[in-house]
Amino acid sequence: MAVSSVQIFSGLKPQIDSLIAHSTVHSRSPVSLEYNSFWVKGGFVSSSVSGLSRVRAIVRDKGERTEDHPLVGDKQVIDSWPRLPERDFAGTPYVPVYVMLRLGVIDMNCELVDPEGVLDQLRILKLVNVDGVMVDCWWGIVEAHTPQVYNWSGYKRLFQIVRDLGLKFQVVMSFHECGGNVGDDVHIPLPQWIREIGQSNPDIYFTDREGRLNSECLTWGIDKERVLKGRTAVEVYFDYMRSFRVEFDEFFVDGVISEIEVGLGPCGELRYPSYPAKHGWRYPGIGEFQCYDKYLMKSLSKAAEIRGHTFWARGPDNAGSYNSAPHETGFFRDGGDYDSYYGRFFLNWYSQVLVDHGDHVLALANLAFEGTCIAAKLSGIHWWYKTASHAAELTAGFYNPANRDGYAPIAAMLKKHGVALNFTCVELRTLDQHEDFPEALADPEGLVWQNGGKKSNSDQTPIFSWIRVIQLVIIFLDIGRVSGMVVLPSHI
Repeated sequence: MAVSSVQIFSGLKPQIDSLIAHSTVHSRSPVSLEYNSFWVKGGFVSSSVSGLSRVRAIVRDKGERTEDHPLVGDKQVIDSWPRLPERDFAGTPYVPVYVMLRLGVIDMNCELVDPEGVLDQLRILKLVNVDGVMVDCWWGIVEAHTPQVYNWSGYKRLFQIVRDLGLKFQVVMSFHECGGNVGDDVHIPLPQWIREIGQSNPDIYFTDREGRLNSECLTWGIDKERVLKGRTAVEVYFDYMRSFRVEFDEFFVDGVISEIEVGLGPCGELRYPSYPAKHGWRYPGIGEFQCYDKYLMKSLSKAAEIRGHTFWARGPDNAGSYNSAPHETGFFRDGGDYDSYYGRFFLNWYSQVLVDHGDHVLALANLAFEGTCIAAKLSGIHWWYKTASHAAELTAGFYNPANRDGYAPIAAMLKKHGVALNFTCVELRTLDQHEDFPEALADPEGLVWQNGGKKSNSDQTPIFSWIRVIQLVIIFLDIGRVSGMVVLPSHI
């Protein structure tokens, strides 16, 4: 198999400002990389990138939902980096390359920011044979003021420019707030009409044990509660996706839109907002459970009643705080309550709410975008992975202690809907994490390999070493599980 042999970044430096990346937390601060070429069988990638560049490699089952592209011919490149082990990928699918547009390319009035500059930058990408671009369609911009009144004007102009250049789109349905996370350079809140509802009914947001609200996204407790001007949260998401599908029908018919990524939680990821910086969380804190809004507590009470233990209708009272370590808590320590009868009940319920939310939203996404590839993003929470409880994963909704595969139910749910999984932290090395934060007992490589065998997997992450990413892409190419790559450059 050949990785695209285009010189992705050559000449991009003067005009790259509007191409910027999302981020995931706590990659190692790297030394900037100068201009280098990275050789792979059948092609090369030349770059002038800093260590804050990003890449996303989509990993799927061999033969599943991959696009057919012409193979890239062999080309000899001599570079200053150590050569990778040679593998012959001839005859296997081409790997398309996409570049993420910056978060603020569309402003709060749904107008395209600096159209001429965007056009110039897209022309550069076309010249270097990039397949397409990825963009967030923000709920807080499009349905900003009135329920079911959608303004797609700026996105239509952007899509027309991209189509005219012969590029394709991967589009993110972003139902979360932008701002306050690592890499966010703009602030895009939830729609104003949602925030007005939240003022009178704050339980529409996730809530921690101390009663602190997180307005980054809506609680999954209202997925089936008609508290949003007569609609449930899931109906609101579906109406938004259906409006997009209707408004951009010609781009679907023409094949300009190649994939839809559906936002499922904070940062667009399928997880609870368990480690919010706005509430004082710092790496490598274990985070806190986010189930104390009245709707999720009602769900917990019902589950406890069905189980026959009504006194289990509560969250753990010994799970520490955002910046605790597992051994400092009675719940997460080795032999702690996480593995008691109550602990297993609570964590089963907590994680099942997450799976059910993904199931409900993705079922409707398949209705809205029938015939289009759909993806979902999962956060790679690698800190405290070397402990028995995997505390940081538990608070985020991944019931993945050392004696249980917490990602199998999620993978099964995604497989049920034919949805690809964008999984983070592929580029991180366990040794480097140990050098920087030995107290975190992190193991990103162990987490990646645990999920590497899942059906319909993929990856979106910040990178500090291009050679590391290319090595991993080749490994996954070798087992037939890569169908694309998204490069998210910043600080170039």
